[in-house]
Amino acid sequence: MCLAVPGKVLSLEEAPEGEPKMARVDFAGVVKNICVDWLPDIQVGEYVIVHVGFALNKIDEKEALETLQLLREMGDIN
Repeated sequence: MCLAVPGKVLSLEEAPEGEPKMARVDFAGVVKNICVDWLPDIQVGEYVIVHVGFALNKIDEKEALETLQLLREMGDIN
């Protein structure tokens, strides 16, 4: 089974020609560099669902926060 985790986009990085677009994404306090190349219209402050380093889809803030709360309750995140 795979788990996709919601995170908030903190910043977008400029990508050299031919390189994937990257972003700094906050996952409940853990910040990672994530490929957002599949979401060309993504903006700072939006939430994304991420699996193995790739942003798969945008989600609204309410849904992201509810999912993070469920993960906390399950003990998967702090």
